[in-house]
Amino acid sequence: MAKPDVGDQAPDFALPGTGGKTYRLGDYRGRNVILAFYPGDATTVCTKQFCSYRDEGDRLDELGAEVLGISPQSVDSHEHWVKEQELNVPLLADEDLAVAKSYGVTGWIGPLARFTELKDAPGGRYVQRAIFVVDGDGVIRHRTVSRTGASYESVEDLERAVASLG
Repeated sequence: MAKPDVGDQAPDFALPGTGGKTYRLGDYRGRNVILAFYPGDATTVCTKQFCSYRDEGDRLDELGAEVLGISPQSVDSHEHWVKEQELNVPLLADEDLAVAKSYGVTGWIGPLARFTELKDAPGGRYVQRAIFVVDGDGVIRHRTVSRTGASYESVEDLERAVASLG
């Protein structure tokens, strides 16, 4: 399957998430959404990323786009992490990596597993850190994928990406 790119229709999905809700991309038609794929709850860089989103929540609210975090951990894991870190972004459970695969953001963890904080890599695969901005018509307007996952897109980066939608 080809990796969806800027200008392509975003693959639709329905995933369970925090707050006891099922999140469907189709429910966001008419609104912009930011999909923030990340490797794992409570890992160092992911914690920095989502705590920065929490700390700059006012700026996120002004974007006019809903931010959704997606990783392979369970809803229970997400709920624990949200409570522990007082996170403000809904987290979705892509436990079989089907959505991450449809967006082309999985990698093979292989021998690197011993050097990572990831405790669970379904089928030896992990989710790459990635940001997709999807417009109200369901079209991808921004795509960034980090091969190493060592850095993330800041709120300022998200602001620029959403501003480019015009």
